Amino acid sequence: MSKAIIVSEYGSSEVLSHQERDIREPSANEIRIRNTAIGVNYHDVYVRSGLYKTLTLPGIPGCEASGIVEKIGDNVQGFAIGERVTFCTREYGAYATHINISHDKVIKIPYFLSDELVATNFLRAMTVEMLMNRITLVDSSKTILVTAASGGVGRLLCQWATAMDVKVIGSVGSQEKIEDTKLNGCIETFVSSDEKFSNKVLDVTNGKGVDIVFDSVGNDTFESSLSSLAHCGYLINFGQSSGPVQPVLMSTLAEKSLSISRPILFHYFGNRKNYENMAASVFKAFEDEIIKVSEFTPFDLKNASNAHDTLESRKGGGSIYLVP
Repeated sequence: MSKAIIVSEYGSSEVLSHQERDIREPSANEIRIRNTAIGVNYHDVYVRSGLYKTLTLPGIPGCEASGIVEKIGDNVQGFAIGERVTFCTREYGAYATHINISHDKVIKIPYFLSDELVATNFLRAMTVEMLMNRITLVDSSKTILVTAASGGVGRLLCQWATAMDVKVIGSVGSQEKIEDTKLNGCIETFVSSDEKFSNKVLDVTNGKGVDIVFDSVGNDTFESSLSSLAHCGYLINFGQSSGPVQPVLMSTLAEKSLSISRPILFHYFGNRKNYENMAASVFKAFEDEIIKVSEFTPFDLKNASNAHDTLESRKGGGSIYLVP
């Protein structure tokens, strides 16, 4: 018998229902994992609310967790019962005490990393790895703008970029979050709702603008992100915490020869080799302390709704995870 969080309808955190369920034996090419720590991400909020209609209802949300290999199906090689592992999946199902999952999605956890750290930050760090290494050239000649710079992905992105000697300007939702961004490497940070936001970015960059904007906020910051770009600049929109972005006219981009992309992490995994290479890059970044995580905030699995409320309040600020 397993326990899981079931979503039967879209809505507020109250739709997250803690239920018992039977779990089948792992099929060929599958591994059963007994989860020890389950990551909670803003993507889960989008799925629960219905902004992303990517979970078949009723269904179990959650894209990542750490755990112990409990059973191994036929044709699985390279894994042993009792090993510590993690996974990222776009098929969901992580909000549970146990999961059967294809071995292609499972990665062994290095001895020097804890279950909690990996469960809460593997998906975030893989996102940052994609943003820094897989989309457009990011190097020490660049100046970048990171929206939600104090958020879960934002702080890791600022740290990784700073380690590469990239000049980082941050954007945050309130004045009290500015100090934290300086600790993560931002040379300047501005409140995103400031009417003079883009002008301040231009001032800091001597009138040029930034080379790249990494925007996870979406609707509320999209126009100021475009305005903050230099000629031939690149806007990478990888989230929409304030809502989806409105359509953009090609003529708007032509004004400064701008480029826009909307990357999805799972597309960049591509195949097992890409997945392994990205994971190895992330684990090395943790080992070398290129990226450092904030305090851990645990919630019992049955209290997943409280975890979501904390995340949406923008006051969690740490690494939120569920304890099965």
